[in-house]
Amino acid sequence: MKTPIRRGLVLAVTTLLVALAGVAQQVPDTAAEKQFSAWLAAFNSGDRATLLQYLEKNYPQRVGEIDGVMEFRAMTGGFELKKVESSEATKFTALVKEKDSDQFARLSMEVEEAAPHKVKGVIDLRACPTPAEFKQARMSESEAVAGVKKLAEARTAEDKFSGAVAISKNGKIIFEQAYGLADRDKKTPNSLSTQFRMGSMNKMFTATAILQLAQAGKLKLTDPLGKYLTDYPNHEIATKVTIHHLLTHTGGTGDFFGPEFDKHRLELKTLQDYVKLYGTRSPEFEPGSKWEYSNYGFLLLGLIVQRVSGQDYYEYVREHIFKPAGMTSSDSLPEEQAVPGRSIGYTKLDGGKDWKPNADTLPYRGTSAGGGYTTVEDLQKFASALLNHKLLDAEHTELLTTGHADTPRGSKYAYGFMDSREDGVRSFGHGGGAPGMNGDLRIFPETGYVIAVLANLDPPAAERISSYASDRLPVK
Repeated sequence: MKTPIRRGLVLAVTTLLVALAGVAQQVPDTAAEKQFSAWLAAFNSGDRATLLQYLEKNYPQRVGEIDGVMEFRAMTGGFELKKVESSEATKFTALVKEKDSDQFARLSMEVEEAAPHKVKGVIDLRACPTPAEFKQARMSESEAVAGVKKLAEARTAEDKFSGAVAISKNGKIIFEQAYGLADRDKKTPNSLSTQFRMGSMNKMFTATAILQLAQAGKLKLTDPLGKYLTDYPNHEIATKVTIHHLLTHTGGTGDFFGPEFDKHRLELKTLQDYVKLYGTRSPEFEPGSKWEYSNYGFLLLGLIVQRVSGQDYYEYVREHIFKPAGMTSSDSLPEEQAVPGRSIGYTKLDGGKDWKPNADTLPYRGTSAGGGYTTVEDLQKFASALLNHKLLDAEHTELLTTGHADTPRGSKYAYGFMDSREDGVRSFGHGGGAPGMNGDLRIFPETGYVIAVLANLDPPAAERISSYASDRLPVK
């Protein structure tokens, strides 16, 4: 099963999806435009045979990816044409919007000059910010909360959401509710205290731990990782990649998901086990030269926490982050250890039509790059602890959450946090997703809102809810 590859596709697509609506457009009559219309009709049909027939005839280079295309279709609900941006005989660019969310994307297509005008190269489909002309109007707080409730109920009824939602304003909960089942066989309902696996969301905890050590003067963010991991196998990474690079995904350290991970998934029991498997690799690009999401980079940060603090990574996070924040339901015990309040994750990312447990995709244990479990209540406590400087002083909290590197999605990456601005209002936080799990935390320091959503279904189950709330809550 190729779940890590698809996980990357889903994480990359879902972490990019965001915002709004408009009016339908007519497509002019050229070869490129006809091909676009044919693709859109086939994709929107949601029928595998119809889509496969289209690919075989017009886009053969993607026939082998039909499973991934169908997963993407299920996730987006199809697309609606909103605006033709440019149109030539063999080239076409348009703005489209997901039918299942507020997300806009820019689609570019080039076709061959000769009939039957097959798609040339690839159809380039990239999420983009909502154009001003299609902006969703902000609502009052009560209207936005009512909309979140209605959306969560509707998506639960459609079996597209199962999880918990908690929204606060200036530390006071204004909406919280759980939906769906934590265990489908036992019919156990989710509750606000249900623990959900959180994927990459715990990068926030790893980055906070590093900044705590920096605040204490125990490390410098400009130091190369080899200063602390003195036995690191690859000399170039040890000497060129700094802690700042690791925190911002600019070190070129790559990922660890893929065939090797699949082969050794249950053998990777400690952070050091990952270094034994991947530590000889050279940087994928010159450190500091660009941004590229790196799970392995955050794995290395966990090892640095261990070396500098003298504590096991998991114990450090429990003592210095969970405990002072009052997070009593968060941890990262090995999957073989029973956790009574933890939900079962359910996935369709194996190409199936029915939800099934995600057990055969899970690592032995979560790492400093992702994994573990938490509750929406604990995420609210974490946000409060950050904002009230219970974890870091004001200077280091700002350093932690302020963007340092540009990302393709338009936001900036801080240290383990995305730093975004929409309608003039800043937010920071992080999402996480993998087969059978999805979560999102968004903290708005200027308006006082905190949105926490967790789900025990595939991405973008939770992000659909958090994005809706983020785009509609008042900005003043």
